[in-house]
Amino acid sequence: MKQGLLIDMDGVIYSGEALITGADKFIKNLIDEAIPFAFMTNNSQRTPLEVVRKLKGLGIKVEESHVYTSAMATAKFLSDQSPKGTAYVLGEGGLLSSLHDYGITLVNTDPEFVVLGEGRNFTLEMVQRAVDMILAGAKFITTNRDPSPKKPGWNNLGIAATTAMIEEATGRKAFVTGKPSPVMMRSARKFLGLETSETTVIGDTMETDIQGGVQMGYKTILVLSGISSKDTLGHYAFKPDMIASSVDEIKFPLTWWEDK
Repeated sequence: MKQGLLIDMDGVIYSGEALITGADKFIKNLIDEAIPFAFMTNNSQRTPLEVVRKLKGLGIKVEESHVYTSAMATAKFLSDQSPKGTAYVLGEGGLLSSLHDYGITLVNTDPEFVVLGEGRNFTLEMVQRAVDMILAGAKFITTNRDPSPKKPGWNNLGIAATTAMIEEATGRKAFVTGKPSPVMMRSARKFLGLETSETTVIGDTMETDIQGGVQMGYKTILVLSGISSKDTLGHYAFKPDMIASSVDEIKFPLTWWEDK
């Protein structure tokens, strides 16, 4: 049976700027064994090339074809909904380039969509313009709803906070395209050419990677090298198929990868 992996990055492959022990060997093994995989990230700022460069700096050599971002999922969704549609964007590099690649025209007036991604370069004036556009009928899309880490000195409000601000100002709920949304979970699987039964998700966060995988019927592996801990697993109505301290503990073949 063909199998493939959708792998989160922060907390799974690296923590901040430090490689998690064994992650480089884990990825090399996937490449050596020709196992299809993609790094599935909610960060819409980075382009796939920028992700590849960051990983290279940590000692992991992959191709752009190994990266799937929430920006890519968002752009595909908009293209499916409205081919050659228009969008006003609060976001940066990766999001802008993905929308362009999918034929979405970026405009400053009368957009079909207002799209929010991570970023530090948009102003309150731009946010107010987005609010007015949504009140005038534009559809509100956000690339993900990841919370702020709530750490002193953090240089970004966090996309969840910005989304909440716009929702309060407009009375409209954002449509979320990133993890754990089925929009991204499904399009990432199709990006690898996998079927539902062939897909395994590896992540460190119950609320995004594992929840998204469970909802889609994928197999799931929770690693404890990031956010989640064993002490909190009982808080959730769902559970992963496997728990590992880190990817270094994941050995192949996995029990559900056996031919049937």
